[in-house]
Amino acid sequence: MTSRSLHHTTLVLAMGAALLMVLAACAPIPKLDAPGQTLQGDVAAQRLGLDGGQSQALDAQWWKTFRDPQLDALVDQAIANSPNLALARARIARAAALTENAEAAQRPSGQLSADVTRQRITENGIYPPPLAGSVRTLANIQAGLSYEFDFFGKHDAALQAALGQRRAAEADAAAARLSVSNAVTKAYVALARSQAQGRLLEQQKTLRDQSLDLVRQRSAAGLDNGQDLRVAEAPLPDIQRQQVVLREQQALLRHQIAALTGQGPKATESLDAALPAVLDWQQAPHLDLLGRRPDLAAARARVEATAQDIRVARAQFYPSVSLTAFVGLNSIGLDELFKSGSRQYGAGPALHLPLFDSGRLRANLRGSAAEQDAAIATYNAAVLDAVRDASDQFTTLESLRQQRTQQDALVANADSQAALAEQRHRAGLTGRIALLNAQQNQLLQQRGRIDLQALTVDAQVNLMRALGGGYADPAAPADPARVTAGADSR
Repeated sequence: MTSRSLHHTTLVLAMGAALLMVLAACAPIPKLDAPGQTLQGDVAAQRLGLDGGQSQALDAQWWKTFRDPQLDALVDQAIANSPNLALARARIARAAALTENAEAAQRPSGQLSADVTRQRITENGIYPPPLAGSVRTLANIQAGLSYEFDFFGKHDAALQAALGQRRAAEADAAAARLSVSNAVTKAYVALARSQAQGRLLEQQKTLRDQSLDLVRQRSAAGLDNGQDLRVAEAPLPDIQRQQVVLREQQALLRHQIAALTGQGPKATESLDAALPAVLDWQQAPHLDLLGRRPDLAAARARVEATAQDIRVARAQFYPSVSLTAFVGLNSIGLDELFKSGSRQYGAGPALHLPLFDSGRLRANLRGSAAEQDAAIATYNAAVLDAVRDASDQFTTLESLRQQRTQQDALVANADSQAALAEQRHRAGLTGRIALLNAQQNQLLQQRGRIDLQALTVDAQVNLMRALGGGYADPAAPADPARVTAGADSR
C-alpha cells in the first residue's frame, strides 16, 4: 500500500471516528411510551352493534334535496355572510402561510446586504497609522447563500406537520359550513311548521266561533243552558293563547334566520316558509358515511400533524449541518469600494451539535408526545360521539316513521268521521254542532300530522349533519392504520 493511499485511508477512518464521536456526544433521546390507538367510525359502529352497510353518498349541497329555492337562497346567503366561516377562512390562510414557511426551510436562502458607516478608527486596534485615529467611511456590499441539509428529516417532518394543520383548518371550515347550513335549514323547517300550525289553528278558531254562535243562539232560545254555553266558550282562550305562542315562535325564528344570513331583523318579517316534504329515501344513509364528517377529518389531520411534530422534536437531538457562502465588496472609503482589490468571498460548512440542553429538548419531545396523546384522545371521543349522534338520529327516524303510520290512520279516521257527519247533517239527521265537532277533530289530527312531518324532516336534516353533510375528506386514510403511521416509532 502506497503512502498516499495509506494517508487517504487514515483520513477516512479519522473522519468516520470523528462522526461517531459527534453522534455519540448528542444529547440523549428519552424513550417514549407507545402512543394510543385511534378508532375508526365504522369500527366503532361495529363494536357498538350498529349497522354499517354500504349506501349512497350524500350530496355536498344536501339542503337542495328539499327542492325549495327560497331555502337554497337563504343557505347560500348564510354561507356567504357567516362570521364563523370568515374566521375559518382566515385560519386556512394562516395555515397556508405556515406551510409556505415550512417549504421555504427546504430550499436555499439568499441575502443581499449593503451598509455604509462613518466612524473613527481606534488608535489601539488592528489598523496601523495613518488609519489608526482617523475618521473614515467603511463600505460593504455582500451577497450570501446558505442551505441546511435535512439529513434527519426535520424539515420534511415540519412540512408534513404544517400540511396536516392546513388540512385540519380546511376540515374545520367545512364543519363550520355544515353547521351554518344545518342551522338555517332547521330554523326554516321550524318556521314552516309554526306557520302551518298557525293556519290550521286559525281554522280551528273559526269553527269554535261558529260553534259558540250556535250555542248562544240555542241558549237564547232556551234550548241550551248556561253550562252548555260555558263549555262552548272554554276552548277559545286556549286557542288564542296558542296563537300568541305561535306568533312569538315565528318572530324568534325569523330573527334567527336573519342573524344567520347576516341581515337585520326586519329583512325576514315577510318570510313565508314552506314545510318540505319528507325525503323518500329508497335506501337511507348508513354509518359507513361517518368517516366523511368534517370534524372527524379535522381531528384525524391533527393526529397526523402531531406525529410529525414528534419527528421534528426528535430531529432536534441530532446535528445540524449547513453550508454558507458569500461574495461581495468591502473597503475603507467609498472611492475604493468598486475596485478589484475590494472583492471578498468565502464558503464553508457549519455544524451545530446539541450537547448540554438542560433538559429543553427532552421536555420538548415529551410535550410533543403528550400533544399527540391528547389529539388521539380527542379524535377517539369525536368518533364515539359521531357514532352516538348518528345512531340517535336513526332511532328517532324509525320512531317517527312508526308514529307517522299511526297518525296517518288517525287522520284517515278523522276525515271519514267528518265526511259522515257532513252527510248526516245534509240529510237532516244531526245538527250543525256535531258537524263542527267532527271538523274540529279533523283539524286536530291534521295538526298532529304536520308536527310529525316537521319532526321527521328535522330528524333527516340532523342525520345528514351527523353523517358529514356530503363532505369528502381529500386526505381520508385508506385504512385505519394510516392515522397512527407516523407515531409507531415512538
